[in-house]
Amino acid sequence: MITLKRIVSFLLTMLISMSIITPTTNAQSITMFKEPPFEFYKISRGDTFWFIAKRYGLDYKRLMQLNPNTDPYNMQVGGIIRLKESAASVGTFEEEVVRLVNAERAKQGLSPLQHRSDVKNVAEKKAMDMINSNYFSHTSPNYGSPFDMLKTFGISYRSAGENIAKGQRSPQEVMNAWMNSTGHRANILNSSYNAIGVGFYNGAWVQLFIQS
Repeated sequence: MITLKRIVSFLLTMLISMSIITPTTNAQSITMFKEPPFEFYKISRGDTFWFIAKRYGLDYKRLMQLNPNTDPYNMQVGGIIRLKESAASVGTFEEEVVRLVNAERAKQGLSPLQHRSDVKNVAEKKAMDMINSNYFSHTSPNYGSPFDMLKTFGISYRSAGENIAKGQRSPQEVMNAWMNSTGHRANILNSSYNAIGVGFYNGAWVQLFIQS
């Protein structure tokens, strides 16, 4: 007795052979590398440390060690990870943003901003909050406005401002974006500010400015 399953299988075979149905595949051509062609990688949907390491000829355990702040079970789309030892660390990224800010201020005859550790701490927490709580806004669902956040962390100020960005791969790239935006540029070149805190986390960038 021929079962229904065998009949269906037979019919499908006949249809394919008659070119009425053609078999399909979801496989896509993915370029593989013996070594990383660049220092940083922007996380895409479906990425894992194992897949990224396999594609760029790396050991996935070593790749995880290079990126201790990236959760392997919750890799954020748009986040930036290091592929090479030579790639700048998060701290270096933040300091480079400050250097670029002060270089732009110097061009306008403005005083440099001090990179205060307490303001930097708040900026880093805001960057982490944007990624972990999945939002992109000056108003945090957890901390409120940047002004509220500064006060929550015990930082007093006479005036303050905030710049945020997401997805840029380097300090120069994010500074270019900010300097090409009227409002962000105004914060960077505000003569009343005398201190700054910069935070970077998984592709999220934050600048906090204060007049102390």
